[in-house]
Amino acid sequence: MLTLAAAIMAVMLLCSSMVTTLLIPPQEFAAGGEANGRALAYVAHAYMGPVFGSAYDLSTILILWFAGASALAGMLNLVPRYLPRYGMAPEWTRAVRPLILVFTLVAFIITWIFDADVDAQGGAYATGVLVLMTSAALAVTLSARHHGRPRLAWGYGLVTAVFLYTTIANVVERPDGIKIAAVFVVCILVISFASRVWRASELRITDLRADSALRASMVAAEGHAIQLIPHNPDPSDADEDYREKLMTERLSHSLVEDADVWFVEVKLRDPSDFSDKVSLVSRTVGSHRVIHVDGSSVPTCLAGVALWIRDETGVPPDLYLEWSSGSPIRNYLRFLLWGQGQTASMVHEILRRAVPDDAARPVVHVM
Repeated sequence: MLTLAAAIMAVMLLCSSMVTTLLIPPQEFAAGGEANGRALAYVAHAYMGPVFGSAYDLSTILILWFAGASALAGMLNLVPRYLPRYGMAPEWTRAVRPLILVFTLVAFIITWIFDADVDAQGGAYATGVLVLMTSAALAVTLSARHHGRPRLAWGYGLVTAVFLYTTIANVVERPDGIKIAAVFVVCILVISFASRVWRASELRITDLRADSALRASMVAAEGHAIQLIPHNPDPSDADEDYREKLMTERLSHSLVEDADVWFVEVKLRDPSDFSDKVSLVSRTVGSHRVIHVDGSSVPTCLAGVALWIRDETGVPPDLYLEWSSGSPIRNYLRFLLWGQGQTASMVHEILRRAVPDDAARPVVHVM
């Protein structure tokens, strides 16, 4: 289907260019001329009569409407799938109706800025189409190379080079398009980063499941407070390492000897993922019990584990943490970019936002 469409468009473009060049006086192409921006419509009206010309105008409007609807459908498919996932857009952007209103408003604003002038918007439109076609050609070239098809890769590479040259020539001749694109990209990045910062302290766990052994342990501990001690995951750690960590926490926080203590180890996944589906796996190292969890953010996982234990036992657990060393600003940026740093304060803030009631909130103790 794509090959047939490309062949039809190639023939139509060549024929329309030849017909309009031969049948339309040069002065009509100039600014203010009757063929300026509507060469084929001029030919339809001048040589086929007003009825056919009006039908052609109507069909052109409908085609442009469908093209706009197709672009809108593409945006409605892309934005809810990616931006909220990375925390770079509010959750309401997953809904279709609000997004339609936003995109429609943007379209009205652009039309107003360009004074509804087709010529003024032509450069921006051409730049967008050429960039889209260039990126698609490059993607196909890389795909052919990846699948070990060098001849196709060279052919697609040549097409990519032609599109790239055309795009650069268009940008140099009509820079409005790249200016608008740059402003649009900057606005998207600023808004996305602001959204990520604003939503950083949300409890971003959408699903949490525990293995049967851990659930049985929580049922046995119902009605009793549990102490959680975060621990850096290290497969080489032995019973002695956990014993030293427990002794340090007991000295720092005055933990009683018979406290029901669990260590929590968080293994970081891709920190760009904003929402997490996590699984809790329990294991025993010597005489110490450990909860292992994979997630994109250490504070979020610790808060999620604490809330799950509260729901299972009926008693909010206690978390024993340490202040992160170094600059608070640097640690906060580490948390935003890599999911670690500023752990104690972020765990407290996540729990505070998730559980407004102090009595029902797990308690964070900081050394």
